[in-house]
Amino acid sequence: MYNVEFPALGIKLTLNPIAFNVGTVNIYWYGIIVSISFLIAYLYILKNAKRFNLDCNKLTDCIVIGLITGIIGARLYYVLFYPGTLYKENPIAIFFIHQGGIGVYGGIIGGLLGGIVTAKIKQCNIPACLDIASLGLLIGQSIGRWGNFVNQEAFGVATSLPWGMMSEKTLIQTPYPVHPCFLYESIWCLIGFIFLDLYSKKFQKYFGQLFLIYIVWYGLERFIVESLRTDSLIIPVLGLRVSQVVAAISVVTGIVLLFIFRKNKQRIMN
Repeated sequence: MYNVEFPALGIKLTLNPIAFNVGTVNIYWYGIIVSISFLIAYLYILKNAKRFNLDCNKLTDCIVIGLITGIIGARLYYVLFYPGTLYKENPIAIFFIHQGGIGVYGGIIGGLLGGIVTAKIKQCNIPACLDIASLGLLIGQSIGRWGNFVNQEAFGVATSLPWGMMSEKTLIQTPYPVHPCFLYESIWCLIGFIFLDLYSKKFQKYFGQLFLIYIVWYGLERFIVESLRTDSLIIPVLGLRVSQVVAAISVVTGIVLLFIFRKNKQRIMN
């Protein structure tokens, strides 16, 4: 149970990470919120698959495999850059994902790799799959980040901004209100989804363009917001934040490719 407060706004909430119990098993809000985000993203993708000339059945196969590889990628990303010796001394703990510890970028990378391989096998248009996956990811990230709010995690350093947040967990880091980083990413991804959805209907020039815009859009946000967080994974020796490095590479790569393909006028049938 967490007592969450936004002092400057006069808002006080009590959050229980556990939604309900099934016998002795706890069902957490985090899992429910993430599941809802996936379902909404999946329904959106199915409804709009025709616009991208994609077969719903083949696309579903890509999504299912992408979900599995995404979970694996998210866990491996976290374990690989975990600062302690927990997983070296107790390798079996790698499989205890229910105890927490995943990396969003690892999930995105793993999910995309699994989806791309499946799309290749199913003979789908891979750039089109990446485009519609980008829209689904933005939906999932926008909604799913609220699971972090319920768990009171993914927050940042102290701030004097009016939306600064406090709870038992933030007080471990600082006695002052902190940046609600989960909220920044949720809003950014929602704006990104609305923009790309409209862009895809009126201005998209070629398949793959939405995906490139997505990695630039999300990368910009992640690079900035990651600098505020207090729980970032760090690259050993270099001392750099992993997600910031990945974000920077994504932004540069995306911009370069958008420039290279700027004159691509491939016809898209909507």
